[in-house]
Amino acid sequence: MYEIKKPAVFFDRDGVLNEDSGYVFEIAKLKWIDGAREAVKAVNDAGCFAFVVTNQSGVARGLYEEAHIEALHQHMADELARIGAHVDAFEYCPFHPDASIERYRRTSYRRKPAPGMINDLLKRFPVDVSRSILIGDKSTDLEAARAAGIKGYLYASGHLADFVMPLLPHNKTRPTE
Repeated sequence: MYEIKKPAVFFDRDGVLNEDSGYVFEIAKLKWIDGAREAVKAVNDAGCFAFVVTNQSGVARGLYEEAHIEALHQHMADELARIGAHVDAFEYCPFHPDASIERYRRTSYRRKPAPGMINDLLKRFPVDVSRSILIGDKSTDLEAARAAGIKGYLYASGHLADFVMPLLPHNKTRPTE
């Protein structure tokens, strides 16, 4: 029995897909990074999974609620759909060890630099880990990628699609046992 495994591109959100203006949760304040939507479309067109993995400690700090994150992610998905692009899964971690909201005060295996969000996606989707990458803007993103066994790339600025396209694998899928 063969299962088709596909490479994946894991995107950090704030600072990679959208401008990081500090605790982004309001749809009206979302500003896409130049080329971000095109980058997701390029990942889709290359036959890769597109995932978002984002720490969202603003929930733990009482600045917004999980419903705000989910609404923002739905808005992002709707905007991507307008150009024929999609994210296969949005993952976020609302926990922080110094949270002001007690139910969110803990160390979580999902909070980057821990690899939990990535590992959870690897369990749910048939991902070819050897050809998968993470695009992040902080060292904690790259540490999470390394801990999950995938290659991480540090994005600083510029047109995101121009940054991502040379990193995409050429072969779309390959069967594995």
